[in-house]
Amino acid sequence: MVAWIALGANLGDAPATLRRARAALAERAASDGRVPASSGLWRSAPVDAGGPDFHNAVLVLDTALAPLDLLDLLQAIEAEHGRERPYRNAPRTLDLDLLWHGGAVRLDSPRLILPHPRLHQRAFVLRPLLELDPSWALDDGRAVADALVDVADQRITRTAGADWMPLA
Repeated sequence: MVAWIALGANLGDAPATLRRARAALAERAASDGRVPASSGLWRSAPVDAGGPDFHNAVLVLDTALAPLDLLDLLQAIEAEHGRERPYRNAPRTLDLDLLWHGGAVRLDSPRLILPHPRLHQRAFVLRPLLELDPSWALDDGRAVADALVDVADQRITRTAGADWMPLA
């Protein structure tokens, strides 16, 4: 099954942390030990929060893990990288969000909602998604490019191509 995962960090060496998180996902979640696709690296202002700018990317992962098992792994990798949750939207060493999982078109549980309920409100998710798959449609049927109009006020800049995070 294909899973789409958003990566973000705004504390420490964020690009290096995102590379390490990708490697952990390839090793522990990928069906074949690799990540088949990753967006470029984007720099964005925090949304509904203060703190330093974030570095963000989105990757595609072929996985045999069920959605909640994958969520558990994402949270474990965050914890391994020093993620703390002192308050909502606090700065973070690593943030891994499961955006969509091919094995669950819709999921609404106390721990996980799929597709991610706020992905359409975040330029730092939409821009990398558009880069990876221009035909990706949101839950409401809108194209990602159309949803970007609604978040045009969110500052985001591409800082590196997909080669910033080798896929092999």
